[in-house]
Amino acid sequence: MSIEISAICALKLRIENDMKDAMRQKAKDRLGTIRLAMAAFKQKEVDERIVLSDDHVLQILEKMIKQRRESIRQYTDANRLDLAEKEQAEINILAHYLPQALSSDEINQLISQAFSDCQAQGAAGPQLMGQVMAKLKPQMQGRADMTQVSQLVKAKLA
Repeated sequence: MSIEISAICALKLRIENDMKDAMRQKAKDRLGTIRLAMAAFKQKEVDERIVLSDDHVLQILEKMIKQRRESIRQYTDANRLDLAEKEQAEINILAHYLPQALSSDEINQLISQAFSDCQAQGAAGPQLMGQVMAKLKPQMQGRADMTQVSQLVKAKLA
């Protein structure tokens, strides 16, 4: 089975190399978090019988960060700050692999551009929301919290 060079996921290779470095440095917390990410990658490859691309890796990392944010909220509500700090440390490790986050000005500019493009195509109402989000998702993947972007788009629709 031959794999094209373009099919190799550079981000996954970088994470694998960081895992090896964490082993050498005996950085237990970092190593554990990276191993969780690697397990998630492997699971997706096995379940869907695919070779991961950078987009797949970014989606998995975003999902893991989103899960940890929810855990932090629950731990904070339950007054378990020690567990919340552990989850935050994992977020910091995982966020290291995401592209640089967009500023709020850049997000608002992209939203405005997407609105004008979709309205020019004749979309309106709920259909406009779906088209705007579909246009924004590839541009903001891994660079912005899509839940917050969705809230901004809904506010702009109102």
